Amino acid sequence: MGLALIDLLREAVDRGASDIHLVTGLPPLLRVDGSIVATEHEPLDRDSGKAFIYPVLSQDQIETFERTWRLCVSSFFPEIGHFRITLYYARTCVECAIRVCPPVIRGISDLGLPEVTGELVRRNAGLVLVTGPTGVGKTTTMAAMIDQVNRERRAKIVTVEDPIEYRHIHRKSIIVQQEIGSDAKSFGDALTHILRMDPDVIGVGEMRDLETIATALTAAETGHLVIATLHTPDSVGTVDRIVDVFPSAQQPQIITQLAATIQGVVSQQLIPRLDRTGRVLATEVLIGTTAVRNVIRERRSHQLYNIIQTSAEQGMHLMDDSLKELYESGIISYDEAMIRSRDPDHILSDTRARSEGDQASEAADRRPPGPRNRH
Repeated sequence: MGLALIDLLREAVDRGASDIHLVTGLPPLLRVDGSIVATEHEPLDRDSGKAFIYPVLSQDQIETFERTWRLCVSSFFPEIGHFRITLYYARTCVECAIRVCPPVIRGISDLGLPEVTGELVRRNAGLVLVTGPTGVGKTTTMAAMIDQVNRERRAKIVTVEDPIEYRHIHRKSIIVQQEIGSDAKSFGDALTHILRMDPDVIGVGEMRDLETIATALTAAETGHLVIATLHTPDSVGTVDRIVDVFPSAQQPQIITQLAATIQGVVSQQLIPRLDRTGRVLATEVLIGTTAVRNVIRERRSHQLYNIIQTSAEQGMHLMDDSLKELYESGIISYDEAMIRSRDPDHILSDTRARSEGDQASEAADRRPPGPRNRH
């Protein structure tokens, strides 16, 4: 095969792709602005995946993949950049997905995140969560938060990731990055050891199981600022997921810990722009106010939507509010706003009321003037 992985990586970077997909029977595919597009290269045969990827893996990594049938590693290529490579089998063929990791960590404001996001990571202790489905930039947001701490505070930051996607350098803070598989065996095991490393801030790439969530809550409770990601759609789903992962006998303790430590939840989506120039961030923000903590403690998470909706002055807003603003500003389409909304009527009612108001105003402007008052 004339095409080498290094050439494909360079092409992906040049075209601004976020991901590369090597699938048997298809040409190499790129994800550009959220959409999958085919390259002009020849379709891959049954041996192409292995031929592309094995040359950049160590012997230990190859043996791990062939033993477990899965592998996720990070690789750095000089003059091109940093990449996350995920290998898997499909119909006995080796295939892979490659994430292109941007070389520069963008700031919170550059990403379009609400200003209150920066305030959350200035807290000395507690739990800050970044949530959303796969591929919406949770890791990018977490990296921006960690970078802000790194630039503003003299602290020790320790992260555990699977794998490392953004490389931080020491600024005002000391920063230690650990990768699952090479520096630690699991998130739970790494977190337990991190607590003995005198950290001020702990970054958790993903709170994916009971052990990791329990240790993260304990770390937040014992005076550390914990910044973590979670695969949940919104604030209510986040609270419910954290509690429900535990057996019923442990849930009262977890509820108490979560209510005491929660500082904020930033949920996000990436939505195609109407002008097809990329994607834009939509967010929901929950702040750990007294009212929020009480609702969590009393297991009335369904009331969080109402609290968020009525607490704009404290920096909170619903995802639907963000979608409505983006739609009314002409940044995203009506269909995108409706598809991604939890309550489409929330967007429709305001839009309809505004439209009816505009129509009434236009009708008044067209109405002929009445007789003048005479005094």
